[in-house]
Amino acid sequence: MTAPATVLFDLDLTLCASTQDRDALLSDTFDAVGVEQYCDPADLGAVVGEVGTADTEHGFYESIFAAAADRAGVEDVPTDALASAHADLVDHAAVEFCPGAERALEHARTHAESVGLVTNGGEASQTTKLESLGIADDFDATVFVDPRNGVEPKPHPAPFERALGALDAAPESTIHVGDSLRSDVAGANAMGIGSVWVPYDAASHDGAHDPTHQLDTLHEFETVL
Repeated sequence: MTAPATVLFDLDLTLCASTQDRDALLSDTFDAVGVEQYCDPADLGAVVGEVGTADTEHGFYESIFAAAADRAGVEDVPTDALASAHADLVDHAAVEFCPGAERALEHARTHAESVGLVTNGGEASQTTKLESLGIADDFDATVFVDPRNGVEPKPHPAPFERALGALDAAPESTIHVGDSLRSDVAGANAMGIGSVWVPYDAASHDGAHDPTHQLDTLHEFETVL
C-alpha cells in the first residue's frame, strides 16, 4: 500500500506503555488478596497471547491470572479477586510514549487525511492515558471497547467498522498500527485494512498472521507513510 489516506493506531504497547514497577504491582496484587504469588510479570506476559480477547479490563486480567495459574499447576485460584485487586492498583495515568510513538503520531497527523484510535480498552481508562500523554485531542475519531453499544474487542470487525465509518474511510486506503498479531494484525487483515505490526518487547511472529509491514519500533513509521 502506498500513501494511505487514513491511519489507525492501537494504544496500549503501541503508542504507550505503563511506567509502574511491574514486580511491585504484581506483588501488591497478591498481597491484597492474601494469596501466595505463583507468577511474575514475565509469566503473565507469556500467556497474554494465549488468552482470547475480553470485553472488559477485569475480564482480561482474570483470564491472564487463570492462564498463568494453569501454567504453574496451581488450582483453586481466586482469579476474580486478583483481577479486582490488580485493576484497583493500576494507575492509568502512569504511562509514557513507546519508542518513536510521539513522532509517528505527529507524522501521521501531518501526512494522512485522517487519524484514528482503535483500542481494546474502555473509555474511562484509555482517556486517562491519552490525557496523561497530552494526545486526547490528536485523533479525528476514537473507538473504545463497549459491548453495550456493539463494539466488541479487536479482532472483531466492529471497532474497525466504527472507525472507518466515523472517518468516512475506505479499508483499502487505510492502515492500522498495533503490537498484537492476534488482535491488531488479524483484525485489520480480515477487514482488508493494511496492517503495520510493531511487536512490543521482542514478541515473536506466530506464523498465523502476516502483517503488511513489520517495524522494529515506531521510529521506522515514516517508511510506510
